[in-house]
Amino acid sequence: MSPGRRGKLIVISGPSGVGKSTITHEVLRRTGAEFSISATTRPPRPDEQDGRDYWFMDRDAFERMIEQDRLLEWAEVFGNLYGTPAEPVWQAIRSGRAIVLEIDVQGGIQVHRKMPDAEFILIVPPSETELRRRLKDRGTEDDVSYETRRDKAVDELRIARDSGAYRHEIVNDDLERAIENIVTIVKP
Repeated sequence: MSPGRRGKLIVISGPSGVGKSTITHEVLRRTGAEFSISATTRPPRPDEQDGRDYWFMDRDAFERMIEQDRLLEWAEVFGNLYGTPAEPVWQAIRSGRAIVLEIDVQGGIQVHRKMPDAEFILIVPPSETELRRRLKDRGTEDDVSYETRRDKAVDELRIARDSGAYRHEIVNDDLERAIENIVTIVKP
């Protein structure tokens, strides 16, 4: 985006197995939009780098960000805190750039409360049967974990649709078409 233009925030959500990471990566590549880096209290994995994959911080620092309302959204997952620092998003928007946030539906709804003018995109599978197949084909889940993810995915879709936050619903039945639809939303 050019200077003098107001940038925009694009929030991309969808259940596990729907292809949101693949789509988001390609949308970023094609549009030049920035990726919003989340903060977390969990320790970095060996291949992760502070400021590239996450902003890694201790729990006290993260809780101060919550108290000072410096996060667009946050959640606790398995004892670790995750959230989106607000200032880098505001800086990108003020500078006329597009910034993409790939988060779960609950986080997207939190962001919607603070920034209802952002673009909210829900990526959905072509059918529940196809979602089940994709989750199974990943081969990363045992039967109990698979059923938990499947049930969570169905709940996430219902919650997203009921929230009214997600103005765009993109069906990932054809990867290229899904990417192009989102590129159109991201570009000015």
